[in-house]
Amino acid sequence: MQDIKISVIMPVYKVEDYVGKAIESIQAQTLEEFEFLIVDDGSPDNSGKICDEYALKDDRIRVFHRENGGAPSARNMAMEHARGKYYFFMDSDDWAEPTMLEDMYELAEKNDAQLVVTGYFIDTYYNKDRYITIHQTQPDAVYDRQSFRENAYKLFDHNLLYTPWNKLYNREYVDSKGLRFPSTFWDDFPFVLSVIRDVERVVVSSKQYYHFIRARAESETAAYRPEMYEKREEEHGWMLELYDHWQIDDEESREMIARRYVERLVGCIENVTNPNCTLPNAEKREKIALMMRGENVAPCLKIARPRSLMMKLLLLPIRWKNVTLAILQSRVVSMVKVRNTKLFAILKANR
Repeated sequence: MQDIKISVIMPVYKVEDYVGKAIESIQAQTLEEFEFLIVDDGSPDNSGKICDEYALKDDRIRVFHRENGGAPSARNMAMEHARGKYYFFMDSDDWAEPTMLEDMYELAEKNDAQLVVTGYFIDTYYNKDRYITIHQTQPDAVYDRQSFRENAYKLFDHNLLYTPWNKLYNREYVDSKGLRFPSTFWDDFPFVLSVIRDVERVVVSSKQYYHFIRARAESETAAYRPEMYEKREEEHGWMLELYDHWQIDDEESREMIARRYVERLVGCIENVTNPNCTLPNAEKREKIALMMRGENVAPCLKIARPRSLMMKLLLLPIRWKNVTLAILQSRVVSMVKVRNTKLFAILKANR
């Protein structure tokens, strides 16, 4: 291929039931001038073999096999081999609408954009064949550096600036900044933050193309993350530093950051009460009490304006510093999360 417009990059690990659909959704793109760089990250199942079978029939697909090193380094490895003008990052258990790459490419070219951000779908499966779809989108917009910074709070509020896969990245811009995925838990967010930190030309499309699939139990309902609270505190620090770097200090942006913090604090408390958390009850209470006494809690509670009655109620135990009530409340959330995935998805989307 002489004219590779987009390098699609996808790490693969233990997704043999999903990866075929992901690959086929890229093969079906109306834009044909792409290369598909797939990294088999030491997957112990048949994922790598499945990818090889597709590559044999499509010379746009290149498969790299290596020992397991994690998704961040897998993406970084593929970036070193990329030849396209733009990067697109795919997850191997998701899929995309057929006009996605063409529409994003045309927007980038028309506006000389360093970054294109689009809407997406969250498809949450509550049994094998049935799912509920949540729509994440914002109106069409073309931003220069200052207007993007002033309006970024809207994109954060609609979860459009956290994930790497609803975006098209100008490769020259990313590489000139030396940007790569950090080898850390939840690497997506810090990578996107590094991209938007000094970006000067951003296009937002209201159209939705990418289907983020919540289907596997371990991805959403059952997992306990021992380091979640510490990671959320770190992320809050990143947000504060970003807005300080941007020199943006308006009321809307401050409120978004504060609300984001307290909503995630609710999640951190629920994480401790998760049935898969094996900490002794006394240690659970101690961890939750420590979270409630954190230095960021009171300032953020003062500024945050919760959008729903549900979230106002969820924040009451934190406002009152009532550990017992927080535990009881979080156990109810955990029960809904595990037993009624559909209801949990609806409540989460409308929080």
